[in-house]
Amino acid sequence: MRFTLSSSALNGHLQTLARVINSKNSLPILDCFLFEVAGGKLNITASDSENVMRSSVQLDESDTEGSFAIPNRTILDAVKELPEQPLTFDVDTSNLTIKVLYQNGMYSFTAQHADEYPRTQPMPDGATVVTIDSAVLNDNISRSLFATAQDELRPVMNGIYFDLTADSLAIVASDGHKLVRNKNFTIKSDTPAAFILPKKPATLLKNILSKDGGDVVIKFDERNAEIQYAGGILSCRLIEGRYPNYNSVIPQNNPNLLTIDRRTLLGALRRVLPFASESSQLVRFHLEAGKLELTSEDVDFATSAKENITCDYTGQTMSIGFKGSSLSEILTNLDSDEVTIQLADPSRAGIIVPTTQPENEDVLMLIMPMLLND
Repeated sequence: MRFTLSSSALNGHLQTLARVINSKNSLPILDCFLFEVAGGKLNITASDSENVMRSSVQLDESDTEGSFAIPNRTILDAVKELPEQPLTFDVDTSNLTIKVLYQNGMYSFTAQHADEYPRTQPMPDGATVVTIDSAVLNDNISRSLFATAQDELRPVMNGIYFDLTADSLAIVASDGHKLVRNKNFTIKSDTPAAFILPKKPATLLKNILSKDGGDVVIKFDERNAEIQYAGGILSCRLIEGRYPNYNSVIPQNNPNLLTIDRRTLLGALRRVLPFASESSQLVRFHLEAGKLELTSEDVDFATSAKENITCDYTGQTMSIGFKGSSLSEILTNLDSDEVTIQLADPSRAGIIVPTTQPENEDVLMLIMPMLLND
């Protein structure tokens, strides 16, 4: 079997797919990429047994169809240093030897049988289907990933929750201390459905989804999801279990409103945080009309910091404590110029929303307060 394709196109696809492969795999064949030549295309698959990613490269020419598996390190090292040029693969399918011919040289190595490679089952007909814009999904996943947990006792918290209801699609992540909820009002369904996407496939999607639009089609049932995007398909196993009722932790009556420039607050927070206790990372917010005072201290090392910021605040004078690193993460993952922080009292969660919401979306982040020792 002989086929020719662009070296940079092949390298680009392999670099993306390599993120799926684990450094240690339960099956030795999973250290390989599966190459399948059919219909003038090279289909490449990478898998870690729970996540399977496939993409296609257009071939310049091919003489026959066939499949084989190539060790990932061998082929990655072979093509990553090559400048753009045609590569010709000469594959002897009977004894699985491969020659890769390039402008000034040749690589020679052995392949493995394609039949050993595990195959994914197609999604059943009754699967739920959601179509979402690629850039919107990328933004929502990027905004939510930091809030997922690493909790062995509650694995449902370790992924991103997609909650499809009659009025919106909510994309939610929480570790119990902070929460992100993105609502998209253009996607809804009369038949409610939900799934929990694990962190690894979510991270893979964040890295591969294009920002220039195009639709992503998500098909899912109770156990698996298949996500089709412009460059290929990602199939993954979902986290099974019931996600907590995230709406119940969002306080509804928050009369105290702080509107502030996001970068100004983030900068002040980063300046006072190094002086806070390393274990608690507590930063105290003291709010009164037109003024926010941030203070931090570490009694053990006799360090403290204080900074005043002018702001727009309406509500009662209040002191409330937050974990500085968590609040800093929240502000970093919002991209509006101004944010509004809605507060009820020092014992209830603070809600942080962009002052200007993205079109047809409602983005909300929540942070639990910390106890102040007055």
